[in-house]
Amino acid sequence: MTGADSLKRPRRVLGRRTVIALFLLPALLLYSVFVLFPIVQAVHYSFFKWNGLTPLTDFVGLANYQRAVAEPVFQGAVQHNVFVIVLSLIVQIPFALGLALMLSRRFRGRAILRLVFFAPYVIAEVITGVVWSLLLQPGGLAQGALTAVGLGSLYQPWLADPNTVMLAMFFVISWKYFGFHMILLLAGLQGIPHELEEAAAIDGATRRQAIRYVTLPLLGPTLRVSVFLSIIGALQLFDLIWVTTGGGPVNASNTMATYMFDWGFKRFQLGYGSAVAVILFAFALILALAYQRWVLRRDIEGAMTTGGE
Repeated sequence: MTGADSLKRPRRVLGRRTVIALFLLPALLLYSVFVLFPIVQAVHYSFFKWNGLTPLTDFVGLANYQRAVAEPVFQGAVQHNVFVIVLSLIVQIPFALGLALMLSRRFRGRAILRLVFFAPYVIAEVITGVVWSLLLQPGGLAQGALTAVGLGSLYQPWLADPNTVMLAMFFVISWKYFGFHMILLLAGLQGIPHELEEAAAIDGATRRQAIRYVTLPLLGPTLRVSVFLSIIGALQLFDLIWVTTGGGPVNASNTMATYMFDWGFKRFQLGYGSAVAVILFAFALILALAYQRWVLRRDIEGAMTTGGE
């Protein structure tokens, strides 16, 4: 290698890095303005008692955080988020997986069924909340349908009963989002070679054994991503709850996000609402980092190894 070549290589590397930096700069600026700056701003506001209108002068330190942690309504909101997470993992994801396994097989009408099951996901959350609140209200379609088949006594105002409102909301949430998880798992199933299941069948494995010992292990990375998205979505649950019940009745369907919005923007306690927002952010961040560290680490390392090869 000549001296001229050795000088050209650093210049070439420097030029490549400059191009990469120039391409990344607009995205980094947008991320800083719309993500990092609001987070820092929320943390700053959370140390003040502030209504959003007066000057930011009443410093209270950690009092907003102490108030939130000790508030029974906020504790109930956290429990509701956990309730949705648990039911999503034991009901929604298995249901979506069963449908994905069924629709991965070839039969007439498969494409139509995929479209029908995925359609609720593309409907806006606000529209979903309004429609289901009308369906489940007294005198609505649900009561009319049950009455028409002689089961009118089974109807009750589920959204107005503190004992049933979260179950009713989970039904609506599952109806809205199971199609997304189904499509995600279908994409993972399409990446599994059919020859592996055929080889298992030749070796004497039943359909159930082939799914358990061949399909599910290979579907593991996709399934773990689906679980992660379900957990994060349940933590951030807001618009569907807010439009349908507003967090009621008597705070029986509040989530951390609806509680934050109620206190921050309806009651004009932006300092306290910012503290709740920071707590919600901390919950989501810690859970995401822990999940990536102990669950997704093997998948990420495998992808990096494959890419490096």
